[in-house]
Amino acid sequence: MTIKIEKKIVSYNLVTEENKAKAAEAKAQEANATVIQLGEPLSRPDKLVGNTYKIKTPVTEHALYITINDVVMNEGTPQEHRRPFEIFINSKNMEHFQWIVALTRVMSAVFRKGGDVTFLVEELKSVFEPSGGYFKKGGKFIPSLVAEIGEVVEQHLQEIGMLKKPGLDQHQQKLVEDKKAEYLEKHAKSGEEMNEEGFPKNAQLCRKCNTKASIIMDGCLTCLNCGESKCG
Repeated sequence: MTIKIEKKIVSYNLVTEENKAKAAEAKAQEANATVIQLGEPLSRPDKLVGNTYKIKTPVTEHALYITINDVVMNEGTPQEHRRPFEIFINSKNMEHFQWIVALTRVMSAVFRKGGDVTFLVEELKSVFEPSGGYFKKGGKFIPSLVAEIGEVVEQHLQEIGMLKKPGLDQHQQKLVEDKKAEYLEKHAKSGEEMNEEGFPKNAQLCRKCNTKASIIMDGCLTCLNCGESKCG
């Protein structure tokens, strides 16, 4: 196709491989300049502090030891606080070794990235095992091994103050204890069997605390563990 130039030519430039490379580099620099950094990555200090948690589940032959190390921010100031920096999981059981190493490396990378990392708790706790979960000591239902790792991360974040500990206030706790005592007193004479946690064996699973402690009381499905109540 022939193009007729109507205007006067005042300058020209030859397209060479060098010019192409310079143009591509300039375009790449411009693109990098528009990238939004969500947070400044944390640098590794000489010393880290942390906790190690032991979990024993019916889906693994050996216990898992979860270590979460924290970096101390603004040390020596009124704003001093801890935030997670890395996580390790050790066990004699090699069955889950590959995906556990991958999971801990990704989580550690998220920790070091900075910013809000509390979202990891819900992401992990929402993972369900297709073949079904299990009940751990205390009667709480755990949907998967990954979810239990999420429970440990949640516990750790609560201990260092990044998450608020859930629970009932003094008035609510007293109400739950009174309801539980009332139920047990009423049914103790009938010889109703209780489980190891002190809840009726026929109790239903509470959707809020995942504990088999919900019973029908005063026409309402009431949890004797957390106080959750739903009238039926």
